[in-house]
Amino acid sequence: MLNAMKLDADRAMLLVIDVQTKLLPHIDQAAETLSAAVQLVRGTRIFELPVLATVQYVKGLGATHPALDRLLTENGIETFEKACFSTCDDEGLREKLRQMDRSQIIVTGIEAHVCVQQSVLDLLSMDYQVFVCADAVSSRRPLDRETALTRMRADGAAVTTVEAALFELCRFSGTEQFRQLLEVVKDPEKITL
Repeated sequence: MLNAMKLDADRAMLLVIDVQTKLLPHIDQAAETLSAAVQLVRGTRIFELPVLATVQYVKGLGATHPALDRLLTENGIETFEKACFSTCDDEGLREKLRQMDRSQIIVTGIEAHVCVQQSVLDLLSMDYQVFVCADAVSSRRPLDRETALTRMRADGAAVTTVEAALFELCRFSGTEQFRQLLEVVKDPEKITL
């Protein structure tokens, strides 16, 4: 029997991949995906998880969406500009991941079948435990998203949801973190594009 992966706030971090303004209008379920990404960032901050964010080809795809960018900036989260599809093909990002010394990476972003999938596959090959939040990743076509989730799961990623991941990090009810988490879960930020 395989050992189940379970998120641990002391070992986990969040990777936000390419949630960009010019790409979002073409993404299936874009507003819901963006809202889930914002909820995930808000929730992981409760547990003080390290967070890295990326943008791909800013000139063509625009900056990070303002709702998410504001949250990243307010929390002092570094955003890396990259020209490669996989975050792991960027030497600076790879080095930053090594420095963070976390064995678990929670992933949100777009597009699921391109930058997200290639990053997840590389992270798995580097022996990270990877958790992909299905409600916080998307692609232009639903088929691409579903196929990517199936492939990432088959290759060893844990496919979960934002709420499941956050409660897994929390572990106990009745704590201050639990009370803060309830606020994030009960009052997700509704974002329009």
